[in-house]
Amino acid sequence: MKEAVEKIISALVDEKEAVEVSEESGGRAHVIKVCVAESDMGRIIGREGKTIKAIRSLLFFAGQKHGKRFVLDVVE
Repeated sequence: MKEAVEKIISALVDEKEAVEVSEESGGRAHVIKVCVAESDMGRIIGREGKTIKAIRSLLFFAGQKHGKRFVLDVVE
């Protein structure tokens, strides 16, 4: 899942080299942390948070398929 999130985020931002994605797992829950350049923060959040909600929805349904729970955190 980490690689999929990294591809999606990299496609959205201008500064692709500043994208950092890490994954921490603890039981059923997997926390995926995303760090991007400050100038690209608005791009991944989107208007009224619609872009980040869409990415979180994709993770939710992928987690349902694999029997896991994915949580996406955006780190400043």
